[in-house]
Amino acid sequence: DKEKILLCCGNVAGVENVQDQLGVVEAAAEPVFYTVVSGDTLSKIAKQQYGNANLYMKIFEANKPMLSHPDKIYPGQSLRIPA
Repeated sequence: DKEKILLCCGNVAGVENVQDQLGVVEAAAEPVFYTVVSGDTLSKIAKQQYGNANLYMKIFEANKPMLSHPDKIYPGQSLRIPA
């Protein structure tokens, strides 16, 4: 949840930096982030990251607060890539 909050805040136009002052009880593995480039699709990113394009919904679900549809991603967006 912490990563989703920071991701949403960092993807707001005009926001250059997000100060992370949230704490957690148990630390999880560090998330991987991917910056969307022109021509990317969630399937293409899933293929690069997992070796399987069909796992695109895993990326969509992890970024659902800022993505309304799996086909609507834009260059410059930062997406969380779950393990």
